[in-house]
Amino acid sequence: MDVVLSYADEYVLTPYVYSTSWPEDNPLRQILSLFLVTNIGGYVLYFIAATLSYWFLFDKRLLSHPLILKNQIRREIIYTCKSIPVMSAPTISIFFLEVRGYGKLYDNVGDTRLGWFGIILSVATFILFTDMCIYWIHRGLHHKKVYKYIHKAHHIWKVPTPFASHAFHPVDGFLQSCPYHIYPFLFPLHKFTYLGLFVFVNFWTVSIHDGYYRVPDTFKPIVNGSAHHTDHHLFYNFNYGQFFTLWDRIGKTFRNPSAFEGNGPMVEALKAIDLTDENKNTTKNKAD
Repeated sequence: MDVVLSYADEYVLTPYVYSTSWPEDNPLRQILSLFLVTNIGGYVLYFIAATLSYWFLFDKRLLSHPLILKNQIRREIIYTCKSIPVMSAPTISIFFLEVRGYGKLYDNVGDTRLGWFGIILSVATFILFTDMCIYWIHRGLHHKKVYKYIHKAHHIWKVPTPFASHAFHPVDGFLQSCPYHIYPFLFPLHKFTYLGLFVFVNFWTVSIHDGYYRVPDTFKPIVNGSAHHTDHHLFYNFNYGQFFTLWDRIGKTFRNPSAFEGNGPMVEALKAIDLTDENKNTTKNKAD
């Protein structure tokens, strides 16, 4: 995050926001700057990723599904917009520690003996590590003593749209993001790689809510996609994974997506569309 903060200081904050007498490395200034950068960045990433996904991937016919709520997209957006500032508060404390140099983030590829191979290795281990951690955190959030207080809010959206991707209770959102923040305190990670992974994670979170169930057959048994995650919203106790199906298989919580078996949410949506069209035709015939 210090890379983003450095650019923000150089091009915006120092020349236009703060007094030049306030040093860029002042802890209070850094905390305030991180609050601005994290919230603005969070909203920008959310709206760009969710909007692109909605217009180019999400099948609008799903909006006719019987479980779609009235004004659902509007409600998803409002819930997200209220949650992001609260969710960002504990996140900023972790970013602050990173900026102050307490993590294992490094600047140059040559700073480690593994070089470019270390970059490739860190991408793979980051995804595998966070996938494992999120599985157990997510599964824990479904515990009966926790679920109704924290995670239930995200399951309001039984057939989610891309705008539901970040519509979490703030505590829920922060807990599921913790593995991404913990990784660079445990393992070396290039700063720009970390930034790229952070953007990727946000887009992936949107993608598993995008209602785009068509996946190449090769990836169906391996990758946790929108079809898997939609079934999680519908049936609750299955498909907790983030990127892969591995931990769901190990934890015996894997469910083959109903969309792959020909009885997914689209079936009910199409039935509702046909029924609506039939009613319209009946009404029109009576009027004639």
